[in-house]
Amino acid sequence: MKNQRIFPGVILIGFGLYFYLQQSQFTLFQEFYTWPTLLMIVGIAFLGQGYGARDYEAILPGVILVGFGLHFHVVNRLEIWPDHIGTFILVIALGFLLRYQKVGNGLFQGLLFLALAALLMFYDKIANWFGLLENSVSLAWKFWPAVLVLIGVYMLFFKKK
Repeated sequence: MKNQRIFPGVILIGFGLYFYLQQSQFTLFQEFYTWPTLLMIVGIAFLGQGYGARDYEAILPGVILVGFGLHFHVVNRLEIWPDHIGTFILVIALGFLLRYQKVGNGLFQGLLFLALAALLMFYDKIANWFGLLENSVSLAWKFWPAVLVLIGVYMLFFKKK
């Protein structure tokens, strides 16, 4: 049986410290008294549950919450940090790949999200490259989101295990 004390324990400790520091007006962490910090606390609790209690299914939501919280903290502070939808998809891909490392499933989803993140993050460079290949590719490039929808419908309704 999995240890169910880690998740609520980390949540209570994290939220308790967060609200104590906020109420005591501890100025060193003033810029962290925001909702992304709460996302990160919950994500760290999921990761603690996933790795500490060997409840490996908790790794995916943990990585997503920590990654999104980290993104919202640093996006306006670091100029090199990308403010792009591909960043969120990259975090999701990382979650699937880390979970795959422990449970052995989710590799396809992780690689699919990784490819989609790369496609979105480097869209301009890829579009310029496709521009060199004439108009035959531009028609396909225009409808690539429909291909994603069709693959999703296939996976939901037609793919059997």
